[in-house]
Amino acid sequence: MKNVLLMLLAVVLLPAFSVLNTGYNIGDTAADFRLKNVDGQLYSLSDIKDAKGYVVVFTCNVCPYAKGYEQRIIDLHKQYAPQGYPVVAINPNDPAVQAGDSFEEMQKLAKAHSYPFLYLFDEKQEVYPLYGATKTPHVFLLDKNRVVKYVGAIDDSPEDAAGAEVHYLANAIEALKMGKDPEPAVTRAIGCGIKKKKS
Repeated sequence: MKNVLLMLLAVVLLPAFSVLNTGYNIGDTAADFRLKNVDGQLYSLSDIKDAKGYVVVFTCNVCPYAKGYEQRIIDLHKQYAPQGYPVVAINPNDPAVQAGDSFEEMQKLAKAHSYPFLYLFDEKQEVYPLYGATKTPHVFLLDKNRVVKYVGAIDDSPEDAAGAEVHYLANAIEALKMGKDPEPAVTRAIGCGIKKKKS
């Protein structure tokens, strides 16, 4: 009976603990990076002056979930960048696996939709494994010292922006603004799997 109870407990708790099974956990300090933006220039988080935090979003060009969240990501940047919490979007996909996620297509998309934020290319796929990103989109909210404060989804409605009832990321940013820890600090990211280089 004891073994059965332990197994049931593991089934209940495992999803909660497996959300962050690799990469950064809440409270970890994220390393800075230097990646190419769609304007052809290299950028780091440290290049963003007067930031009070960073909304690092792993996203891409063609994933239906990424497309569904595109306007929401733009709106979040427009709302929170003036308050010191800019979006920094990163495309982690290998274009050899998903041709629509090439740097050239990133440039076209950013221009067509007037991206107001940095849209960086993790060309060598070195950054997303550090973070532990597995989906597009997958969000990591950092404070001004790059300490990870929130990881997961933007909201609870990946298929319909109008249907969102809980705005996880916005709530986390508001908590950070008030000097509080976000609650919840971890949610499950829903999106397309990151396209890794073929070995």
